[in-house]
Amino acid sequence: MNRRSFAQAVGSAAVLSALSQASPRGESAKAALAGKIMGVAAHPGDGLFTMGAVLAEQTERGGAAVLVNLSLGERGAPKNIPIDEYGEMQRTATEKAARLLGIDTVFLVYPDGEIPFNDESALRVCDAIREHKPDIVVTHWSGSWHKDHRNCHRIVRDAIFYAGLETLDRSRAAHSVSRVFYADNWEDATGFIADTYIDIEPVYEKWFRACDFYPMWRGQTGFFRYNDYYSSLSVMRGCISGFKHAAALMADESQRVQRVRLL
Repeated sequence: MNRRSFAQAVGSAAVLSALSQASPRGESAKAALAGKIMGVAAHPGDGLFTMGAVLAEQTERGGAAVLVNLSLGERGAPKNIPIDEYGEMQRTATEKAARLLGIDTVFLVYPDGEIPFNDESALRVCDAIREHKPDIVVTHWSGSWHKDHRNCHRIVRDAIFYAGLETLDRSRAAHSVSRVFYADNWEDATGFIADTYIDIEPVYEKWFRACDFYPMWRGQTGFFRYNDYYSSLSVMRGCISGFKHAAALMADESQRVQRVRLL
């Protein structure tokens, strides 16, 4: 098994065991296994900083990826920039980052800080899932102090259920997601336990440049040092997993069952 293959790792019920069994494979085998990943984030910065490298790794080896943004994160604006103007800056940064990483991006544009958890929002994400047909979805973990992040987590779980429901009549046919993972976000740390590590070294420099499109990454919008935190985190996660740089994810609890006859 190729340790760099995200699709191979998540295709196993025993994710950690799958990651530890490394054997070389050719580029054609890697491409054949590369499916499509969808990231769903409350705010664009959350998406690029915590999910962007994983999405980029998928496209790097011949798969596809899309980032769905539930808001523009406009209320993170510094005092000297109007909220609407900052929202458009966030949109522009995300579009530039997506082009650099070779991923698609979708904006649902709920008001920042007011992302609603209801059937309307879940069905909009459901429609995005049915349109883009991802094999894997990555989103926020529920253990967050941020209201938008908690609501995004709940929206995505309902959206995945709705997307796979054959009897739910929407504009596009039903689509079932195979795997769900939660991103390693400093704001969503309560109860987060990393159990899946992705080698992002092949896309690290490109991901880092993509993050730099955002003023918040450059420290222009507040006290938190996003650049230092997430670049250092990738090194720490790499130390644990045996890679130079890694992104960590947490598998949904439904995927943690191991079905074995013998150890």
